[in-house]
Amino acid sequence: MTTVNTEKLSSARFAQATDAFVEEFTASVGFDQRMARQDIQGSLAHAAMLNKIGILSEQELADIQRGLAQIGGEIERGEFVWSIKQEDVHMNIEARLTDLIGIAGKKLHTGRSRNDQVATDIRLYMRDEIDTILVQLRRLQMALLELAEQEADTIMPGFTHLQVAQPVTFGHHLMAWFEMLCRDQERLRDCQKRINIMPLGAAALAGTSYPIDRFMTAELLGFSRPSYNSLDSVSDRDFAIEFAAAGSLIMMHLSRFSEELVLWASAQFDFIDIPDAFCTGSSIMPQKKNPDVPELVRGKSGRVTGHLVGLLMLMKSQPLAYNKDNQEDKEPLFDTADTLINCLRAFADMMPHVKAKRENMYHSAKRGFATATDLADYLVRKGMAFRDAHEVVGLAVRLGLETQRDLSELSLEELQGFAPSIAVDVFDILKLEGSVAARNHIGGTAPEQVRKAIAAARLLMGD
Repeated sequence: MTTVNTEKLSSARFAQATDAFVEEFTASVGFDQRMARQDIQGSLAHAAMLNKIGILSEQELADIQRGLAQIGGEIERGEFVWSIKQEDVHMNIEARLTDLIGIAGKKLHTGRSRNDQVATDIRLYMRDEIDTILVQLRRLQMALLELAEQEADTIMPGFTHLQVAQPVTFGHHLMAWFEMLCRDQERLRDCQKRINIMPLGAAALAGTSYPIDRFMTAELLGFSRPSYNSLDSVSDRDFAIEFAAAGSLIMMHLSRFSEELVLWASAQFDFIDIPDAFCTGSSIMPQKKNPDVPELVRGKSGRVTGHLVGLLMLMKSQPLAYNKDNQEDKEPLFDTADTLINCLRAFADMMPHVKAKRENMYHSAKRGFATATDLADYLVRKGMAFRDAHEVVGLAVRLGLETQRDLSELSLEELQGFAPSIAVDVFDILKLEGSVAARNHIGGTAPEQVRKAIAAARLLMGD
């Protein structure tokens, strides 16, 4: 006599129960239950559409709405009992709905598959997560603008190859970070456009014979439009890879910020003070103040980049259409979103309290002949070819190295020995303040330009 496995909603085809290990190995409910709100949201829209085309009666629709509302409350209160036997968030909710309202619960799945259902849930979930990420990103941007405004006149060395190059201001440096975040913001918003396409209605892979209204469902769920190809709809994960790529760039930027903060907080630089609330001490060395938040953010950039590579490898050899491999997309996506939100929040909380050690920054900028390029430009304005000016300044720098003096500390007579056209006004541009102020063009280091950039940024952000 043939026995039928009836423990699962999708078990009738099987004569044997699923092996206990395989059941646990293939289940995703342990992590995809975090999409429960989006799953209920999608089911409510699908039910409304089924009612419109005559599949569900008014009473059945009302029962489904009531049952899903109760399930949503149970989940929110932590009362919902998740079962690994039902494999995933979708089947758990459907099974509970059927327990609550009977036959109407079984009708809800008409015209859809778990393939298009999960693809829809992921897009709804990611849409919500990106909104949260953008809020934290904006908080960090605003914190940078505030600090940049305070430090628009604070002179510090600008570096190339981690060697003193030219003087800049701390405010100008912070606005460079701000520009990176602006690009991150644009990428996320652009990514949302491709996320906001609705796959629901593609069913398993070939659509459905029911006269569904996909435009209605898309409108109810806030999607810009339904997808155009059912095969691609259920198997596309480009949007997930794109999100991970955008997230990797954000984390790369935060890692670069972190590296500079760690360097600047060290005794060797001593440019800034990171507040105690964002640092920890040593278990053995009582004097230590470790910049743990930026260090940890720098480290977490690797896991997000790893998720991007993992998703690319997940998809690279998959034939159309849906494959079980795609169950592996959720954990890296969830972790990417969590990591981004937490790291951005930590930075947004920390940056308003970072203090610049202005005197240390200023004295560091005086080392390394930071105004050498200004002297070369000065000679060019006096009529000398730039390559010749470059050579002359190199000789002046050599004298400074030999006598352990900055260019501004050389006498006029010494400078004229290298180029007779040099006059007393040269000392205006050899001073750090004169060097910074001279680059008074859009995008330049002059404090006036830094403040204009901040004002333009505030206007752009609607602040």
